[in-house]
Formats: sequence, structure tokens, C-alpha cells
Amino acid sequence: MLSEINRILPELSPSERRVAEWTVAHPKEAAHATLAHVAEECGTSEPTVIRFCRHVGLKGFRELGIRLTEALSNPTSYVHRDVQANDSSSDAIIKVMDASIKSLIDMKASLSQMPVDEAVAALSKARQIAFAGLGASGHVASDAYHKFFRLGIPCSTLTDTPMILQFAAIAEPKDVLVLLSHTGRWPEFAQAARMATERGATVIAITNSESDLARAASILFPAQVIEDTSVFTPMSSRLAQLALLDAIHVALALTRGAGATDRLRRSKDALLPGFGA
Repeated sequence: MLSEINRILPELSPSERRVAEWTVAHPKEAAHATLAHVAEECGTSEPTVIRFCRHVGLKGFRELGIRLTEALSNPTSYVHRDVQANDSSSDAIIKVMDASIKSLIDMKASLSQMPVDEAVAALSKARQIAFAGLGASGHVASDAYHKFFRLGIPCSTLTDTPMILQFAAIAEPKDVLVLLSHTGRWPEFAQAARMATERGATVIAITNSESDLARAASILFPAQVIEDTSVFTPMSSRLAQLALLDAIHVALALTRGAGATDRLRRSKDALLPGFGA
């Protein structure tokens, strides 16, 4: 059900798309919600919600709840959201590649509305940058650390909840905390964002725009919820995070000018045999 909703997103009207995105972001709530509640949450009318249901191929709103309940309780596969057990290896590979490509295309399409300049300005003046994430997002945080520290800005990686909360509690103005969470479900992340903000630090979040973390962040890069990470190992969402941080890294290097370019060169030269001898 959720995969089908994601598939038809480009075909929907703006108001129907709001219903689709809310449903994908809150499948458990949507499965038990009333028609009036869904319409209110999406800022649209009840007839629009019904039109969305029919656009997805359902007979009406009641069937949406039934289908969502089935999808949440009985996932057809834990391997990948688009791959079925009876798919051939070649079909499975194509589906995985297509999902990854689509996540990058969707990210590119929304870049013009993202606060890239604001984030680069904060990062450029940062006293230190901490990249924080759990699980798969923790690996993305580590990858970002390995890139950004070469620009000459002190960086660190926070990959467990106590470290994230402790950093937020002692953050200083000009510190930047980058919080990575595809769904934004971890309440500790929103708590850390609020703590760091109260300390005068800048909080950049790459997360679901409907989450508490998104509302607590200083600078938000909204992430479309394209896979349920409570069921699937993050794949497409992780690639989108990596690509976005790569793009921000390049923009930051350009902003910092010749000094950043020299540091990038020297960090590579340091790995050559005999360098500095």
C-alpha cells in the first residue's frame, strides 16, 4: 500500500499529494484515523481525501485503513520495499537501482526550496561541527565527518544517544549540530535540538518535515519518507542523505575559498609516500 502511494505521488494534485505524504509519514495513525481527522491533519477537505483513496485504487476511505493495517502487520518482504519474494534476481536488482535513482531525482527536484545557503553560512562560521545519527544514519554521520574535517573545521561524530544529548547540553554559540534521522521518530533527537538551540548553537536537521525534530531545528532539510525503516534496512533514504551532505560539503568548500582548497590538497598529499619527510 505504502509503495503504491509513493508510486503515484507525481500524478496527484497538490491537495491529494498532501494526503499521500501525510499517510506515508504516519501510516499507523492513518490506519485508525477518521476521515475528518485526516482532512484536518492535511489541511484539506474530506472529499479530497476520498478522491485520493480512489486515485490509489481503493473503493473508499474505509478501505484505506484496512489496507494500511494489512501493510503494517504483514509486510510482503523485509528485503526491500519494492522487491517481492517471487522477483527474479535481475528484476530485484533493477528495482533497487530504480528506487535509489528516484530518491536522488526527488532530492534534486526539491533542492531549490532547501536552505542550502543558510546552512553553508552557519557551517562556514562554525567553531565546531558535530554530525549525529543512529544506525544507518550514524554511518552517514561518520561519512560526513571524514569529508568536512578536511576543510579545517573541527568536526566530530555522535553515534549514540548519550553522546548526542551530552554534546547538546554543553554546546556553545557558533557550534553546529547536524542531526540525521530519516523519520525523526527518536524523541531524544528533538530534545537534543531544543537543548542545543537554547545554548545558542545552530541545529541543522535532515529529517521528516512532520517530525518533532523538524519543528525543533534551526535549519531544516525536509526528507521525504520513502521507506519504513521500522521494517526495511535504510537504502534509498541513506543515499539521499549522503548525496545531500556531499553537495553541502562542496558548497562549503567553495565558500571558504583558497584556504579550503589548500587543506583538501594537503590532506590528500599527506597520504603520498614521503610527504613531509
